[in-house]
Amino acid sequence: MNSISRRGLLATSAAATVLPLPALAQAYPDKAVKIIVPFGPGGPADVYARILGNALSEALKQSFIIDNKPGAGAVIGTEVVAKSPPDGYTLLMMSNTHTTNETLLSNKPYTLLKDLAPVAPVNSSDLLMVVHPSVEAKTLKEFIELAKKQPGKLSYASSGPGTPYHMAGELFKSMSGTDILHVPHKNSGDARNSVLGGYVNMMLDAVTAMAGNVETGKLRALGTTGQKRSSVLPNVPTVSEAGVPGYEATIWLGIMAPAGTPAAVVDKLNAEIAKVIARPEISNAWAKQGAEPMTMSPTAFGSFLKADIEKWAKVIKTAGIQVQ
Repeated sequence: MNSISRRGLLATSAAATVLPLPALAQAYPDKAVKIIVPFGPGGPADVYARILGNALSEALKQSFIIDNKPGAGAVIGTEVVAKSPPDGYTLLMMSNTHTTNETLLSNKPYTLLKDLAPVAPVNSSDLLMVVHPSVEAKTLKEFIELAKKQPGKLSYASSGPGTPYHMAGELFKSMSGTDILHVPHKNSGDARNSVLGGYVNMMLDAVTAMAGNVETGKLRALGTTGQKRSSVLPNVPTVSEAGVPGYEATIWLGIMAPAGTPAAVVDKLNAEIAKVIARPEISNAWAKQGAEPMTMSPTAFGSFLKADIEKWAKVIKTAGIQVQ
């Protein structure tokens, strides 16, 4: 074969192996996709990842496998995704833990918006501010007044430094001008028991985790943390309307991919995720758990992440929070 023919053959072969973007998106996925959850089994990220994965498997006719890789404040699992091939076959289920980690953990082996590409948000859930019945305050305004009269005397529990519950508490302190002692615990269960036992005065926790305790009178609800009232406890005002205008602190989840993942693949995933979370059977089931679907383009989700990083960076620096 002469050199001209050889070059022609090579060019033809190369053209056959490089798919144009529309064809690439149409072919994806042609094998199993892994969704890494950098948190333990049974938590919100794990539960919603499995719901999403099952629905995507049905829609795209390929397996979406959930792989839990908890540890180091979500860093271990996130690093795996950040260093995976950028082909759309390894995805990350992330949360606002990741946006606070950008400020809290300066020695991470990745930078969120540099090493990972935003794909789509999934949902958001409100928190509920509760106090033990022994606390004299019956309303949020009364609680703020009480805290200001006794700086450093009242306390609030969290599942550990840097968690969304801790960040929500520090944001409340900053916006309400109060000095409330943070009491970190090893996990959410221990924190809840401390508040239920009256050892700690207040806690911000998932609405569904605390709603039952409020309904039985074991705890008193002061406010929910979203922009509007929760469907789980519609009679409880938001923190914003009850005394701290503009306050908002939710737990949200989203999907990211390794940086460099083809835009066509990212866009296809974004569109399919939007279809899944819009299904009535899914959105209605989530509403009963206090979670609402979130829909944004990849670009808009990236802007959302950037703004969230900046928001919590201010809170962390104001409060002087450090994680060892």
